[in-house]
Amino acid sequence: QESVVVFLASVKSYAMAPAKSMDPKDLLNGAVLQCVEAATLGMPFEVWKTRMGRFTNETTGQAFVNVYKRAGITGFWQGVGPKMVESASKGAVLLFAKEGLINVMTPMNMGPTLTGVIAGAGAGVAQTSVMGPCTFIVTAVVTGSGDVNVMNKIKTTWAEKGIKGFYPGATAIAARQASNWASRQGFTEFVRHRMKLALHGDENARLSVAQEAAAGTVGGTLATWNQPFEVARIQMQAAANEGKPKMSMVSTISTIAKEQGPGGLFKGIVPRVLLGVWQTLFMVTGAKLLKQYMA
Repeated sequence: QESVVVFLASVKSYAMAPAKSMDPKDLLNGAVLQCVEAATLGMPFEVWKTRMGRFTNETTGQAFVNVYKRAGITGFWQGVGPKMVESASKGAVLLFAKEGLINVMTPMNMGPTLTGVIAGAGAGVAQTSVMGPCTFIVTAVVTGSGDVNVMNKIKTTWAEKGIKGFYPGATAIAARQASNWASRQGFTEFVRHRMKLALHGDENARLSVAQEAAAGTVGGTLATWNQPFEVARIQMQAAANEGKPKMSMVSTISTIAKEQGPGGLFKGIVPRVLLGVWQTLFMVTGAKLLKQYMA
């Protein structure tokens, strides 16, 4: 049911926007940008972060070393097949929805920060329809036994639970993605606006590439405040992979806080910050620079 609600919400967000606000080029641009992001440093940060979210007794350094011990350097790219499928689809959905919403709201004069927050949140929720299955498979590969096979996992999950089996933790994913991109887009736009005024004295000034990157780095770092959603998502998907009883996001967060203290909700924050910055540089800053270049 969660997956159906998320999917319908994403469809509704597209349907409400005027056709002229949507540019098909954003589908291709988003897919390419997200795949390059993941294929470079995005995937290693994701694997490192996922291990820390699952094995909360490990320190940042121990988790990094254990990923390497488990499968060598290639261990940081485990589940790269489904990850590329996920990256292409979620990148296309993100940029298409985000840019479309920005185009709709810009004439409303809501300001760049609020526009970025709303557009980022809407696009983040839309992503969940394609991210649920892929993050579930990646989590199963990274946190399961060393002999977990991607295709076998897909077949057994489908046979046992059908399409719903690929969406454990869908609520946590939707909450994470909405808050992720609302924060990344919103914080980055806020910093960009302040930099324009501070450095150029003009809110309509164009920032240099280095200045845009600096704004994206700050925005991506600040956006990791929602790490508890990510830890809950990992725990929920790992539990589903192990066949444990289903728990809600609130119950999962409550259990983690009770057993590990508040700090347990922020396990993996170092690789998460690195991943957040890397993704923001591609999907917020990079998307903006690419749009300026293609204009």
